[in-house]
Amino acid sequence: MYVRRLELVDFRSYERVGVDLEPGPNVLVGANGVGKTNLVEALGYVATLDSHRVATDAPLVRMGATSAVIRCAVVHEGRELLVELEIVPGKANRARLGRSPARRARDVLGALRLVLFAPEDLELVRGDPAERRRYLDDLLVTRQPRYSGVRADYERVVKQRNALLRTSYLARKTGGTRGGDLSTLAVWDAHLAQHGADLLAGRLELVAALAPHVAKAYDAVAAGRGAAGIAYRPSVELPEPTPDRAALAEALGAALAANRSAEIERGTTLVGPHRDDLALTLGPLPAKGYASHGESWSYALALRLAGYDLLRADGIEPVLVLDDVFAELDAGRRERLAELVGSASQLLVTCAVDDDVPATLRGARYTVAEGTVRRVG
Repeated sequence: MYVRRLELVDFRSYERVGVDLEPGPNVLVGANGVGKTNLVEALGYVATLDSHRVATDAPLVRMGATSAVIRCAVVHEGRELLVELEIVPGKANRARLGRSPARRARDVLGALRLVLFAPEDLELVRGDPAERRRYLDDLLVTRQPRYSGVRADYERVVKQRNALLRTSYLARKTGGTRGGDLSTLAVWDAHLAQHGADLLAGRLELVAALAPHVAKAYDAVAAGRGAAGIAYRPSVELPEPTPDRAALAEALGAALAANRSAEIERGTTLVGPHRDDLALTLGPLPAKGYASHGESWSYALALRLAGYDLLRADGIEPVLVLDDVFAELDAGRRERLAELVGSASQLLVTCAVDDDVPATLRGARYTVAEGTVRRVG
């Protein structure tokens, strides 16, 4: 799989730009702040319907414009598919596949499979559990696009259930004797158990498949300096052995019942996949708080490379993006990384200094300036 052409209209800093890309390595060179990351962010948005840099869509639309358009031609197994997304902040995004309107924006998921590593990924190791949950869910959707709907359904249920608990909490705080109407809480419990079990089952299966790839990728990037391991840390006690969806739903339902009083007292949902974490270890120690800066970088990179390798093992050949990565690595790690990614069907690399990119990745070259992208090699 590779992106043959990318076009942007009113996306971030670009009023209008188009660039033809090649299979194999593509290196985008330009000073900081000229829009290199905006280009790969747009591709990441097509692949996940999400930005790796911001939580909302509004910053993606150029100042003064009302919407933005991302259009890319994706080639897979000799066939080309045109994917188009119109981003309209505050409204539902519109999508087209092969020039035909899609019923929902998420229908484009799977058309472009992409793995993106960026400086923000250091938060996978050092940041809050939400960063690691997002990593798992994005990879889960890339691997099996149907989980986009599962994820959306679960988030909707948690939002509605939290609103009900919050209303009850505020009623008690303002002197209400009954604490608000919680008669529908049991209904939301059932929905949360159902959708949460589906999401949890996907995550558990993903982590089991991903773990050996993380260990292998970290060993390769760090040249054998430490053993990396991952384990899923649920907020509820799970039955053994590996539970099916019915058992997971039962476990979630039991945990909700056990925490009912605490949730009413605090006005929020305390158990479920939105409270889980992915534990990262280096040897016997947790990576967070113990890993050095270099080890944290290597670990974050290993997580992305592991996702890339897992997709390839599944028979999916994703596009690989390294956004401003080589400048953060020493010479040894640069060469090892170049060796690991050199066989990608398509590799996009952004950098401020051309010499930061190892010579083995000398493929198509582009210079990026304010609002323009020009091929130079």
